[in-house]
Amino acid sequence: MHETAGTSGISVARRPEPRLRAGGDEAVRRSSLGLAVALLVQFALGLAVNLYVTVPARDHGGGVLAAAGRALANGPASLAVHAGLGLLLLLGSTALVVRAVVARTEVFVVTSVVSLLAVLGAAASGAAFVNSGNSGASLGMGLLTALALLCQIVNLFRLSTPHHAPDQPGH
Repeated sequence: MHETAGTSGISVARRPEPRLRAGGDEAVRRSSLGLAVALLVQFALGLAVNLYVTVPARDHGGGVLAAAGRALANGPASLAVHAGLGLLLLLGSTALVVRAVVARTEVFVVTSVVSLLAVLGAAASGAAFVNSGNSGASLGMGLLTALALLCQIVNLFRLSTPHHAPDQPGH
């Protein structure tokens, strides 16, 4: 607390100015930017894997977790990096949903949940691709990644628009 002299000469205790912290909308903004960059890297890695990597036949078959484990353990390296980044995207997307709920902004909750569902769907499509080598699974993975990226772009756009006070025109 700071003391300041009032107009009558009496010292008045004043609370310090609150410091801004990385919470609420700021946490959503930072998470959305990080996820957007990671999704772009993931998309590029996915394209490279699709074009230049052949998933070993021994890795075909099994469930989602088995496919992720085989991709991480048996490589090729670019497939392992792609799968590892996919797991990080799942964690980051989950954290963003939590941050959006804490921020209590409905549009961020909706876009963050849709993004998480898209990342989950892309992971399932990736597992299907490892299990079968099916091009349709690869396409699904790419399209769902694009949807997740679109959600992050919407978040960033919403966070970049000026906020108006209720008594100002345009609100």
